Amino acid sequence: MSNALKTKAFLAVMGLVAAVAVAQPASALDKVTYGTNWLAEAEHGGFYQAIADGTYKKYGLDVEIVQGGPNAANQALLISGKIDFYMGSPQQEIDAVKQGIPIVDVAAIFQKDPQVLIAHPDAGVEKFEDLAKLPTIFLGKDGYVTFFEWMKANFRGFKDEQYKPYNFSPAPFLADKQSAQQGYLTSEPYEIQKQTGWEPKVFLLADSGYSPYSTMITTQTSLVQKNPDLVQRFVNASIEGWYNYLYGDNKAANELIKKDNPDMTDGQIAYSIAKMKEYGILESGDAADKGIGCITDAHYKKFFDQMVQIKLFEADTDYKKAFDPQFACKGVGMSLKK
Repeated sequence: MSNALKTKAFLAVMGLVAAVAVAQPASALDKVTYGTNWLAEAEHGGFYQAIADGTYKKYGLDVEIVQGGPNAANQALLISGKIDFYMGSPQQEIDAVKQGIPIVDVAAIFQKDPQVLIAHPDAGVEKFEDLAKLPTIFLGKDGYVTFFEWMKANFRGFKDEQYKPYNFSPAPFLADKQSAQQGYLTSEPYEIQKQTGWEPKVFLLADSGYSPYSTMITTQTSLVQKNPDLVQRFVNASIEGWYNYLYGDNKAANELIKKDNPDMTDGQIAYSIAKMKEYGILESGDAADKGIGCITDAHYKKFFDQMVQIKLFEADTDYKKAFDPQFACKGVGMSLKK
């Protein structure tokens, strides 16, 4: 074979190799599922942002968000290994320790739980303690056995006689000016204001000392042990997603939210983002200088001690098994804040 023919053959082979290389991805993305605790909303925005702007892909992840809701069982799916991560809560994870279920929090996206109590603007309620003067407080069952018990233990005047069941409609509260109701900082106050035209008094329990984290990244203990690199990449990418959602262009993420939850509106999304920023839901406490997602023993223990105080947990429960602080508090994504 002549040198010219050899050169042509060589170039043909190299062209074929190059074509195959282009057809194959440099490395396959790790498929990851994250189950939320409710229908898509701005309170999940950072996770949708990391999908929309390619942050998860940058970290080698192909992430699917498994939407929560009234009939979802995402915590059970995590426990059974059907999803990889879940939007848990410290109470759930400490309860899992009690039951010997090996799941663990690896990041705390919300430093403050957004749980609030809401009062009428003309009811003479100016500070949190004034809520004890009201004859009626509408509460869900979970709130009655957790934060209301904490309120009774730590403030004068709160008593069981105030309790009436909250059916997730503001109508009973709106009809009774001498009442309060529970709600979510980013949700019920907006709906009440939209319906009535007046702005309700809002009291964030976290600002009065009630201290659970919220909107966790929770996973199986076995995943932490077997693939800590995957856990770290998901935590880092999610944190970056939250900084970009709060301070960058979040239009594409909001479109994904509305696609998953067609009842969500632009007005509700904008209100939720504004309130999360105003009250330091993500950026307060340890997260202020160590980054969104920071999770510490001191904060976790404070909530655990509050629940021991109201006898929800036994003092000898090994709460440290409920979280793993190695993946957060590293300042990831803070440079993205503008």
